[in-house]
Amino acid sequence: MLPEPYVVSVILNTNRRDDTLACLASLLGNTYPHHDVIVLDNASSDGSVEAIQAQYPEVQIIPLTENLGYAGNNNVGIELALEKGADWVFILNEDTVLDAHCLERLIEVGEQDEKIGVVGPMVYHFNEPDYIQSGGGMLGPYWESTHLAKDEQDQGQLSEPHQVEWVSGCAIMVRHAVIEAVGMIDACFFYYWEETEWCLRATRAGWKVMHVPAARLWHKGVQRNYVPKPSLMYYNTRNRLLMLKKHHAPTKIWLHTLADILRTLVSWSLRPKWRDKRAYRDAMWQGLLDFMRSRWGRQPG
Repeated sequence: MLPEPYVVSVILNTNRRDDTLACLASLLGNTYPHHDVIVLDNASSDGSVEAIQAQYPEVQIIPLTENLGYAGNNNVGIELALEKGADWVFILNEDTVLDAHCLERLIEVGEQDEKIGVVGPMVYHFNEPDYIQSGGGMLGPYWESTHLAKDEQDQGQLSEPHQVEWVSGCAIMVRHAVIEAVGMIDACFFYYWEETEWCLRATRAGWKVMHVPAARLWHKGVQRNYVPKPSLMYYNTRNRLLMLKKHHAPTKIWLHTLADILRTLVSWSLRPKWRDKRAYRDAMWQGLLDFMRSRWGRQPG
């Protein structure tokens, strides 16, 4: 009988003590046994480290020396997980709560085929537990990202494991061999689009990305009525263009994307009904300029 694959979960915490403790409670209560956890703490001042050490002494806590964003910070944990000999690395947001069988279901599907390189669970809205946040992701005809079954009530419309182009970065499990083959998360992205680009890199290298509906997880960070901050518009604009550049998008994709950005900038600048979008317009414009300047990482200012 082959040994069970070794899973190492990586959680990034920044002053989210209660959320991280709830995440750890659900994660360490999972039925899958061959599993360890690394928490990356980003200079928290809310007693997170002390609380985690007291309640979960088996969890390895790594203090981060600088903030490199979702991408760069999680790379620290990914590298440590590989050093520990992980067969699968599970990148997990601190504001998630897992079903007790989540890890087991992910591994069951991941180990069915040696070419499956990435697996992700069904992500539900925490405040509406039967509404789907992400059933996996696909790219549209102009490489816009879409979540399958987004904001739909779960009525079994996604019931079987299915191949997708990417899975939500709030919970993404990646095979060791994939990371060796395609590298870690691109730290240039800092935040947003990074998991999509990572999955596309894996797909283009011949790996399968699978969504596993039977593996269930609830995410607090996004709701159906979620209104993002202007900073998200900055990262969305810059990083979407960076993704197109990295993956050599066809000319028609570039033209459509740039036209869409410019049309939005003009509308948010000239039309009175979009006066409340001025901060978003400025963030979009800054994202466009920073892409042209090849300025990556954290948003300036």
